[in-house]
Amino acid sequence: MTAHALNQSSPLAPDWLAVPADLNALHPPMWAAGVERNDDGELALDGIPVSALKEQFGTPLFVMSESDFRARARSFKDAFDEAFADICGGVDVYYAGKSFLCTAVATWVAEEGLRLDTCSGGELAVAARAGIDGANLGLHGNNKSDAEISRALDMRLGRIVVDSLDELERVAKIASGRGETAKVMLRLTPGVHAHTHEFIATAHEDQKFGLSMAEDSTEQSGLSAAEEAVAAATSYPGIELLGLHCHIGSQIFEPDGFALAAEKLLGFLAEMQVKYSIQLPELDLGGGYGIAYTPVDTPRPAAEIAQAMAAVVRSKCAELGISAPRISIEPGRAIVGTSTFTLYEVGTLKTVRVDAPANGDAESAGENVTHPRRYVSVDGGMSDNARPVLYDADYSAILASRTSAAAPQLSRVVGKHCESGDIVVRDVYLPEDVAAGDLLAVPGTGAYCWALSSNYNYLARPGVVAVRDGSVRLIVRGETEEDLLNRDMGV
Repeated sequence: MTAHALNQSSPLAPDWLAVPADLNALHPPMWAAGVERNDDGELALDGIPVSALKEQFGTPLFVMSESDFRARARSFKDAFDEAFADICGGVDVYYAGKSFLCTAVATWVAEEGLRLDTCSGGELAVAARAGIDGANLGLHGNNKSDAEISRALDMRLGRIVVDSLDELERVAKIASGRGETAKVMLRLTPGVHAHTHEFIATAHEDQKFGLSMAEDSTEQSGLSAAEEAVAAATSYPGIELLGLHCHIGSQIFEPDGFALAAEKLLGFLAEMQVKYSIQLPELDLGGGYGIAYTPVDTPRPAAEIAQAMAAVVRSKCAELGISAPRISIEPGRAIVGTSTFTLYEVGTLKTVRVDAPANGDAESAGENVTHPRRYVSVDGGMSDNARPVLYDADYSAILASRTSAAAPQLSRVVGKHCESGDIVVRDVYLPEDVAAGDLLAVPGTGAYCWALSSNYNYLARPGVVAVRDGSVRLIVRGETEEDLLNRDMGV
């Protein structure tokens, strides 16, 4: 590959995408520890080459490092416990199960000293199967069914995060009818706008989650929905109000949003304690910490996040003259996202010509010329990674089955579904000689990929394997066509 070729970026590429100096190199922040190229140039995890994984389990395949998952879980627990030791004795870290959950993962979470956040009866069923104590579980969701609320009470959950006034009344009614008390936190929307995609920013007013802290959010003059919920919760005999909760969004890199949300909730907590003569012993500041999907993403270490948040809580509690509540957080993506890559096999390839401004004099004259974009089709797609079509999410990809000295070619990795939006990686430089039968790896797919997977076009959902210390085991079996037909009742 010539230096001239390396310097030729495509006008079709987004501004953030640079031509890699080495197409075979791995960008460490995007990959689990233990992922490297072996002596044959093949991508391997803990020494197991991707060709062996494909031969045993097929593709597409989610390949997870159990060691990396456990290490990231421990890093959050250790970092936050240390940062908050002098404030509230440590932090309760709830792994956000919605990002990816199975029995094995739930077990790892418990073994590493974390708690588990669930969002449905199905996720509670996984937790129960893993043998997790109900005291270490939380239940989220904006529309919990009566059955899910009853199940949470059956399992003696440590918290039910209530999302609306209607839901608070329902939880109180069900708990009282059973002669029990439900431990409740109130999810508030502090009006903090995270620097993230509109569809995953969850603390602004115009969305389905939470109780507004704005004073005009209720028919009672000067009373916010959040305060109305506090007042109601203190009056229900079936409710034990533990505290407050918020979640400002996902894939967030800057700490200012977390800091502002913490300040607003602590101020509200202090006000409510005085006004209603109550003690609110807990405050959950949610999750949403970003990871590296592309080389330009800059995730913050858990310790840095913890220290920044601790400084805000320490300062604000001192300013308010209150004892700090027990803090909890809910990382999901930041633990599981980078632990996993998806392995695909390349099928068809096609190069198209696209109009774009030319370089040099032609560009200044407003003329366009055509430039090549190559489409690389793989054996999965939006059925195993819906995030690009849902959120315009960016991913990266690398040739995994071998190294290549070929020149870089701007490529678009697409799936096999009958949808033009079926894009796995919108823009990436891959070697010109990528061919059918090659294996590609897409990093950072541990969160919200398998969890959002579907059977669109009757594709079977992929399996998930966990690798640890040079051994591999299947933790979620890939579906078969028989699985797909089993629920079809026929004629």
